[in-house]
Amino acid sequence: MVMCVRKPNSEIITNVEEVKSLSQKHRALGVPFIRGIVALPETLYLGFKGLFFSANAAVEDEAEGEESEKFTWKEFAVAIALALGVASLFFVLPFLFTTWLGLTGIVFNIVEAAIRLTLFLAYLTAIASWGQFRRVLQYHGAEHKAINALEAGVPMSVENVRRYSRLHPRCGTSFIFITVIVSIVLFSLIPSSDFFIRLSSRVLLIPVIAGISYELLRLSGKYRDSAVTKILTFPGVTFQRLTTKEPSDDMLEVAIKAVCEATRLAGSTAK
Repeated sequence: MVMCVRKPNSEIITNVEEVKSLSQKHRALGVPFIRGIVALPETLYLGFKGLFFSANAAVEDEAEGEESEKFTWKEFAVAIALALGVASLFFVLPFLFTTWLGLTGIVFNIVEAAIRLTLFLAYLTAIASWGQFRRVLQYHGAEHKAINALEAGVPMSVENVRRYSRLHPRCGTSFIFITVIVSIVLFSLIPSSDFFIRLSSRVLLIPVIAGISYELLRLSGKYRDSAVTKILTFPGVTFQRLTTKEPSDDMLEVAIKAVCEATRLAGSTAK
């Protein structure tokens, strides 16, 4: 894993760590569907670790001489608890509201999913309009541009990377949209009409939904040029207009350095 951060003095610092997924260590955890369930907490952990590293780099100049704090499993456990709490709200609140409306059958599932999607859109809109978060969204756009350029096989210069789209079909935003579609199908297959069974299923099936959605996201990358894939990923890609912003050239430099270093290390490992 390569993390690149631009410090307040404009220097780009790089941190490299060897990462081995549990799905690599244990064959049973690397099979389709299961690997998606494993990847979800691992990705969250690496993401939070990257944010922690970035925060430390940003304040390092102000606290020169002090030892940087380390991201611990205790902090990750708190972050996971918060993430699961938010995820549960996205799945439970639409269910409770749709139940209150008195709907049943497939209409219930469609309306519930529509409410969930509306909450998701409201969340994205709120994040996108938060001025302090704009730089994060710009770096998100820089990441996508760099990956798109890398996959196109062009030289990784700022001038070349700038020309590419800030949208990418395998983004986490697309992943979340896929989970909404998968949830409609799965929840439709639950035969019980008992309120508490259906309510608990909205939480207990989150790992199942994540595992299926992960495989669909991988397929969308494998067949990215397919017309069917482009149609299916279009809504998720469209939502990325909220979760990404056009980056500045100095942000592109950071993204390019991270992508190139990760690619170089991956090539060295393969050899």
